[in-house]
Amino acid sequence: MTLDFSQVFPYWQVLLQGLGLTLAFTLSCALLGSLAGFVVSLLRMSPVAPLRWVMTLYVEFFRGTPLLIQLFWVFFCFPVVFHLNIAPWLCVTISLVLYMAAITSETFRGSLKSIAGEQHDACVALSLTPAAKIVYVIFPQALLRAIPTLLSNVISLFKESALISSVGVADLMFVGQNISNSTARPVEFLTAVAVIYFVVAFPLTRLVGVVESRLLRRYAL
Repeated sequence: MTLDFSQVFPYWQVLLQGLGLTLAFTLSCALLGSLAGFVVSLLRMSPVAPLRWVMTLYVEFFRGTPLLIQLFWVFFCFPVVFHLNIAPWLCVTISLVLYMAAITSETFRGSLKSIAGEQHDACVALSLTPAAKIVYVIFPQALLRAIPTLLSNVISLFKESALISSVGVADLMFVGQNISNSTARPVEFLTAVAVIYFVVAFPLTRLVGVVESRLLRRYAL
């Protein structure tokens, strides 16, 4: 078989639509998962031991099992266990948010530990409520310290999101596989899909390095 990458160009709009769905899932789940991860990191530092153990078990389970297994479990087992008819897009969202929350909780836990004790003492001196302390003092500093790692997590989630094609969601990978099957041109279309993933992910990896160096230089974190 002779390679002919010109076969890809008539399908570029369909591939971009798949990319758009991939990016939508990545960004929305990254945002929700990061916020949930911050809450989990606070709960893991709770003085209540059983709560710490439960959160630690959750984090270690989702960090220690493949995302594909988590995705399949939500897709196939949630309807059976909870007697609910869950749409594929919702299964994907639940899986990615739970996974993202687990990995970002470790990022936030590290940044929370790096906040100086004087900051906590100042909150006590100002008589701030626990909620005000978290929202106005702790969260901004933890987020600033966590930005480079959070961006790396988002890039990892973007690449891992190719797995959602396995449950029938029409993301970039799903579209590329379908077109390659229908045209009998797997080399051309799967190569095109790989190139698209690379074109999106590579500049973001460079951006992480730039952001990290500037934060370190400006704030001496």
